[in-house]
Amino acid sequence: MNEHIRTLLDDYPKLESCSREIEMAFQALSECYRNSGKVLLCGNGGSAADCDHWSAELMKGFRRERPLPEKWKKKLSRLLAENLQQALPAVPLTGFLSLNTAFANDVSAELVFAQSVWALGQPGDILIGISTSGDAKNVCAAIQTANAKEMVTIGLTGEQGGMLADLAGIVIRAPATEVHRVQQYHLPIYHCLCLMLEDAFFS
Repeated sequence: MNEHIRTLLDDYPKLESCSREIEMAFQALSECYRNSGKVLLCGNGGSAADCDHWSAELMKGFRRERPLPEKWKKKLSRLLAENLQQALPAVPLTGFLSLNTAFANDVSAELVFAQSVWALGQPGDILIGISTSGDAKNVCAAIQTANAKEMVTIGLTGEQGGMLADLAGIVIRAPATEVHRVQQYHLPIYHCLCLMLEDAFFS
């Protein structure tokens, strides 16, 4: 068992119920990044904040330093070369304020994330949909769109899974049903995945 998953389970023993799916998500994310893919994320409310948070941990140094390779440093000014960091591309679809509000107003609020997936997603990319209930209609529509585009889909949800459990290829079910308790589990789950990915790509 990966050391970070072991630590996660020491701190949160109830997450044993989804440890296999966490490992599956790691393998999928690793393959995506090895093949120069990207990750898209979507969710609402607190889960939207988790999308931003998760993306930030992937796009810059998390626990490790991520200096640029020398071949890139030679092409940059000293300021840039010494301060930019290697990244794993992750795009929170929650951040497109003008697109999301325009599409919600002109077409459908339920399809705002699906539109962004259609525009940005490519086969082999990953869409992560976060929904504590698993029934967020805009997240489920995005997952359906990603499946059609031959992307890998990961759902991060609660114990019951909701519609998301039937749509996503990999489903990590936090062992709780109350929204705040589900969210309390989601943070250490994606932090664990970030630690695993950082070790894999920046060790």
